[in-house]
Amino acid sequence: MIQIRNLVKKYGNHTAVDDISLDIEPGQVYGFLGPNGAGKSTTMNIITGYLAATSGEIKINGYDIYKEPEKAKTCIGYLPEIPPLYLDMTVYEYLKFVAELKGFEKAKIDNEVKRVMELTNITDVSERIINNLSKGYRQRVGFAQAIVSSPPIVILDEPTVGLDPNQIRETRDLIKSLGDSHTVILSSHILSEISETCSHVFIINKGKIIANDTIDNLSNYFNSHQVLEITAKGDKLRCKEIVEAIENVNSVSVDLGDEDGTVKITVDAVDNADVREDVSLALSAEKISIFEMKEDTKSLEDVFLQLTGKEEQDDSNI
Repeated sequence: MIQIRNLVKKYGNHTAVDDISLDIEPGQVYGFLGPNGAGKSTTMNIITGYLAATSGEIKINGYDIYKEPEKAKTCIGYLPEIPPLYLDMTVYEYLKFVAELKGFEKAKIDNEVKRVMELTNITDVSERIINNLSKGYRQRVGFAQAIVSSPPIVILDEPTVGLDPNQIRETRDLIKSLGDSHTVILSSHILSEISETCSHVFIINKGKIIANDTIDNLSNYFNSHQVLEITAKGDKLRCKEIVEAIENVNSVSVDLGDEDGTVKITVDAVDNADVREDVSLALSAEKISIFEMKEDTKSLEDVFLQLTGKEEQDDSNI
């Protein structure tokens, strides 16, 4: 669907996009995740043809974005961070104008406008001036213009910025519904937005892609070994000795607990081993009471912080 090869964008001495290569397949919702200033919006603008790259190649459905821009852009619906709306038009007038720009036959424009209004739930405001709409409704109008002519690829840049919690939920539901019939690329720095709406994630930091996988695979990779967090009542050194002696335990750390006489034990197991039962039996055999035992699993947020934190450490060692 989209092929990106060795994409670079420089502003003077600053490299905003640093040699990115990606393949985006049809029928998925992709998330571009990264901190502010990581290069997400710049990459989006280059893919859509709004911004020229310093070097590299982009093909949309086989069309080179630079050599065949009109053919490439007909495959894309784009909602930038600030929706491109004409505030003095009614919703219907604006979407009719968009359909005309996209070359729709006059006889088919009315049906197409009604289709996208129904899909984005804005039919009830079709005759209202856009300037008088709430931010949530304006965002929906922005979605509607992006899917006029039903492009196979829909690109959304920070689509929930500035929305209230109800509007965010509605927008996420809309994105999920678009994923049924379009390839969707969603840019965001909000972790929960990516994890709730996307099946595949690209993590970008300082212009580089540092992770490219499904959310499940990323989580499984960073959760490949079991980590237990235990609160128990017993001697600190004795607890450490007991747990260290258990088979398949890789490492143990013990700190004083929040209550008198308690300790906090963190257990790292070897890959693919489950040591919960062995730890429980070993401590109980020594009359050490376990108040709590829980398995620590890494969320997408943990993965993101670990990866971007590693990038920071690597840079500090240069």
